[in-house]
Amino acid sequence: MSLLEELAEQEAKLVFTSFDNEVALDLGAFLLDAARSAGLPVTISVRRGRQRLFHAALPGTSADNDEWIDRKSRVVDRYGQSSYRVGEGFRARGTTFEESSRLDPDRYAAHGGVFPVTVAGVGVVGTVGVSGLPQAEDHAFVVEQLGRFLAR
Repeated sequence: MSLLEELAEQEAKLVFTSFDNEVALDLGAFLLDAARSAGLPVTISVRRGRQRLFHAALPGTSADNDEWIDRKSRVVDRYGQSSYRVGEGFRARGTTFEESSRLDPDRYAAHGGVFPVTVAGVGVVGTVGVSGLPQAEDHAFVVEQLGRFLAR
């Protein structure tokens, strides 16, 4: 299975039955506990639409991580796919997001770490993401924790 196929499969599997403020807060707290337990220097964001419902910044992060999450979240909002999948899609076509998307790289970043919040029967309603690790690790952390959260 190619990386792009794996990323698409993750998005197809990690789907919520509902998503409101309480679910967003629970998800944020779940990610925060996992990041603290692992000693990860990440910033965490959970949004519904453009409203940020949860935000936390652990030691080792800076305001730059807030900007990275915002830029990656705009990519998910625009494409309806994880920020990592969007970036990999451009790379698979022999180019980069920055070269070919025609979007301002100061506002959009197709790097791993932000994942779409999808509700069954509704579609993408928000984003969940982290920033602070290399992009593949940011993405892997979010995917792993989403899987655990949804399996509860």
